[in-house]
Amino acid sequence: MSVLQTLQDRSNNSCELCSSNKDLKQYIVPPSLNENVDNSLLVCNICLDQIEGNSEMNPNHWRCLNDSMWSEHIAVQILAWRMLQRIRREGWPKDLLDMMYLNDEALALARATGEHEDVADKVIHRDVNGVVLQAGDSVVLIKDLKVKGSSIVAKQGTAVRNIRLDHENSEYIEGKVDGQNIVIVTKFIKKS
Repeated sequence: MSVLQTLQDRSNNSCELCSSNKDLKQYIVPPSLNENVDNSLLVCNICLDQIEGNSEMNPNHWRCLNDSMWSEHIAVQILAWRMLQRIRREGWPKDLLDMMYLNDEALALARATGEHEDVADKVIHRDVNGVVLQAGDSVVLIKDLKVKGSSIVAKQGTAVRNIRLDHENSEYIEGKVDGQNIVIVTKFIKKS
């Protein structure tokens, strides 16, 4: 059975956030890169557009999270937590967040995208062209780089996939080059 079919069965063909049964799609919770039932959920277009920032946030739409935040499925819990974090200034989401429980692993995953941080406090990583980088992005080196502590020279044009961000310094990312994890300065990369 496919992941989508499993999600449809699990949710009874309804959005796992707001219970709508129209225009349903599978959504993989970032920063997950592989598709499986544990990191995916079924969402409607209205929820999806607001999750991805394609339409303006409607805090009243998210009152549905009062029910869905108690889902037994971790992906639903994580996304409910993130959406409540986005609208926490409304007042009532703060009450729901205070009641909500995520185990340590789920909370770490929920915080991976920085939804809980104020915009002024977020560390934003940008490539050489000023494009915002996200965990899991692919980048290309724009010049040859000597890798400190080894004899490797990462050549210009080398693709680095599935990058990780340094949450304390906006100038550093991590990625694999020639099978070795290295730290790369953002001014030497561009998003591919």
